[in-house]
This record gives sequence, structure tokens and C-alpha cells, in this order.
Amino acid sequence: MGRYLDDFKIGEIFQAESFTLDEKQILEFALSYDPQPFHTDVAAAKDGPYGGLIGSGFQTLNLCFCRIVQSGVFDTVSMGGPGIEEVKFLMPVRPGDTIHTEAEILSIKPSRTKPDRGIMRVQYRGYNQQDNEVISFITIMLGKRNTTV
Repeated sequence: MGRYLDDFKIGEIFQAESFTLDEKQILEFALSYDPQPFHTDVAAAKDGPYGGLIGSGFQTLNLCFCRIVQSGVFDTVSMGGPGIEEVKFLMPVRPGDTIHTEAEILSIKPSRTKPDRGIMRVQYRGYNQQDNEVISFITIMLGKRNTTV
């Protein structure tokens, strides 16, 4: 059975399946969506500010969000979301890095005008294989309430 807005608790933490980014994935994403030399050109990246190729923060954000969605924890509650807050790219993600993601419920607020929904703020954090935090962001989720109880 799925979980509705009122079934979640502030402070709850959910884990997602990890992912590993390889050089090919980094290059393919960057060429389409973030074409900066330190994401798209291995040779140029060696002389760049990060001393080598790094993944786009947007790619890391997308994959962290995707893995939590794929976990199914928000399948019933989610009605989409109006935004993302406080996006922080904390450390470069390099080819071969394995990222694990967690999502923590920060706040739950039922709507005063629409009793079938509310807003849930969820803090996402991604960590590499050395357990260093590489990304942090907060989603604002529009969530369904169970109105049949």
C-alpha cells in the first residue's frame, strides 16, 4: 500500500540504489546539456580547474532525484512539485565515482484551502564512495492526502 502525505514523518530518511558514472555517460550528458570543457573534453579538462574530467552537477542532481523516484517511496503521494531550493554542488563527481542518495523529510504542511493535498519539503543528499557529500538540494513536493479515511 502506498503512502500519502500524512503517512510521512519529519526526519524520516529514505535510501536509494546507488549509481556509478563512467566517462562515456559524463561526456554524453555534457555534450547535450552542459557543454563546458571540463565536462566534454578529457584533454582540456586535465589542464582545467578540476585537474580532470568531472560530471555535470545537473547530471548528478537528475540521477539522485531519479533513483529516489525509482525507489517507489513517493509513488502514491507525489503530484509533482513547484520547485527545487538550495541546490549545492559540493564536490566534483569524477568518472568511476559511485553515488548513493538519501532523501530526508524536512517538513509536511497540509493545504488550508485544498484538503486533498499539501506540501512536503524533501532534502536530497548524494555521497560518493568515500562518503563525501557531493550534492545537496531540497525539492518542494505537492503531495496527495488520503481523503478516504
